[in-house]
Amino acid sequence: MDIGHNIQRLRKNVALTQEQVVAKLQLMGLNISKSTYAKLETNRMNIRVSELVALQKIFQTDFNEFFSGLS
Repeated sequence: MDIGHNIQRLRKNVALTQEQVVAKLQLMGLNISKSTYAKLETNRMNIRVSELVALQKIFQTDFNEFFSGLS
């Protein structure tokens, strides 16, 4: 597992599309495109702390869930 797959899993757990997550991130003041968000889920781009904090709020989860399964 990796952070990207964990983000994708958490997003699916709350039944949101990538577009819906991007819209919520933008409403929270983060300038992020759908293609950038897709890169986060596929580990082609490193996530910023501000994005991680915002996703934690959107997914209403514990930060540890983002790192689940990482060694």
